This record gives sequence, structure tokens and C-alpha cells, in this order.
Amino acid sequence: MENKLIISPSPHIHGGDSIQRNMYGVLLALVPAFAVSVYYFGMGALVVTAVSVASCVLAEYLIQRFLLKREPSIGDGSAILTGVLLAFNLPSNLPAWIIVIGALAAIGIGKMSFGGLGNNIFNPALVGRVFLLISFPAQMTTWPLPGKLPMEYTDSITGATTLSLLNEGGGSLPSVVDMLLGNMGGSLGEVSAAALLLGFVYLLARKIITWHIPVAVIATAFAMTGVMYLADPLSYADPVVHLLSGGLLLGAIFMATDYVTSPMSSSGMIVYGVGIGLLTSVIRLFGSYPEGVSFAILIMNALTPLINTYFKPKHFGGK
Repeated sequence: MENKLIISPSPHIHGGDSIQRNMYGVLLALVPAFAVSVYYFGMGALVVTAVSVASCVLAEYLIQRFLLKREPSIGDGSAILTGVLLAFNLPSNLPAWIIVIGALAAIGIGKMSFGGLGNNIFNPALVGRVFLLISFPAQMTTWPLPGKLPMEYTDSITGATTLSLLNEGGGSLPSVVDMLLGNMGGSLGEVSAAALLLGFVYLLARKIITWHIPVAVIATAFAMTGVMYLADPLSYADPVVHLLSGGLLLGAIFMATDYVTSPMSSSGMIVYGVGIGLLTSVIRLFGSYPEGVSFAILIMNALTPLINTYFKPKHFGGK
């Protein structure tokens, strides 16, 4: 009986996925948007991203090493991704000390207070972004105008975003081409719709995400804003403007699809995405905030356990 049959727990087949592979895959998908942000916002994009990433990685290391007393896991790429996504939701002229506070809120409150990766119920980057928006509304709503590699950082020329112009009912909106390429004011990672869609195609090709959540968010927001536009085109903007401006594409593709905070089943993902699209549209059309993606995703994050209860994935071998 020397040859023993060793039986290990399932699953017995490994698909090749890992946390590290997926995190760095998402980071690669964000490269086009980052390149556009550097082109239009120059030094500001580099400084904001570098400070955000360094602060998130350092915060996670210190919390794991000295508070939780466990081996730091910063090598898995999740803290780097949180830092990049937080930076993409910030103005390119935001002072470094405010970015550090946002990173501490994202990692300390949004992630590590729940036990770390896999346990958080809210998207950490959005926790940091909303924390800063509530705490520093003036700095978080001062948007540098795009230029070609400006070397200024905090002294950039500022102006209104497309959604702010819609909310205030005045000003000249950028063209569709400008919104696709990123030649408009806004958070440094949200301005180029084309770059974000390129990242979306990459994520789908690598099977890092599925189409369900992004398509549900985009289609719902497009349909609702389209209905309002058809009902009163003088009061409401074309749905294409809503689709290509603000953080709708960034949120739908890169943050609503977070594995931990989104539903597990395909049907649940669609319900979740529809909820985000509806809430985003309601806030944009009827609320005092010009943008609603961050709030919409966080609200639906909170509803994810309920969605998982009623929309469960099929059991292996089930019909």
C-alpha cells in the first residue's frame, strides 16, 4: 500500500487565471487612457498618478505589516490598480497632500477596514474619490483645460467640464471628435472615450471581464437620456453627449466590473448594470451634481449581496 491515492478538494482544473494576472491585465488596458491624459494634461497627469499609486501601495503595506500583522500583498497589483483608478477620477491639478488623503481613504477605509482584497463591499478607488469630493469640493471641481504637454501642475488654466456646462445650461459643448479623442476638461482618465473603448476591447479579448455590466450600464444610460432628449430636446442633451462625457465609460468598464463588488451571475450583472445606468441618469438629469457615476456604482455595490441572493449562478452540471 505504498502507492496512496491522494484526494484533494475541488476544483481540480485550473483555468490559468490569478489575481496578479487580472490586475496587471486591467492596468495594461488603462495604458491608452493614461497616454491621452499625459498628452493633454502633461505634468499634472504624471504627478497625480505617481502620488496616488505610491500612496496607495505604501498605505496598504503599512496597514498589513504593522496593523494587521501579516505578510504584505502589494505585489498582486491590486493596490497599484486602486491608485491608478483613483488618479483617473481626479483633476490633474489636485495638490499632492489631498491625493494622499484620498489614497488613505481608498485603502484604509474602502479596502483594509473590511479585511483586504476579496472582502471589501465598496470599490476602494470610488470610496477615495467620493471622500475627497465631499471633503474638498472646491479643489475636486476645478478642472484644468487640456493643452499639449503643459509643464505647469497646480497653476493650470481651468474651465468647466462638459457635464458642468449641461448642468448650468450654458456654454459651448465640445464636438464628438473632441470627446472621443479627449480634448476637453475633466478628470484625467475619463476624457478620451476612444482610449477607454480600446481598453474595453482588450479586456474582452483577454476574457478579464465579460460584456454584461458595461453594456448594461451604457445601454441603460443611453436609453434613459435618449428618452428625455426626445421628449424635450431644448432642456436635455443628446444621449451621445452623455455617453462620451464624464466618467460613464471609465466607471462602466473599469470600476463597475470589479470582481469583488459586482454580482457573480450573468443575470445579476445585467440587473446591477441597469441599476447603475438608471441611477447615473437620474443624478445627471435631475440632481444638483453634474456627474453621478461614482455614487451610482457605490449604491449598487451595497446592493450586490441582495442581487446575489436572488440571481444565483447555476450549479456545476445544473440545468
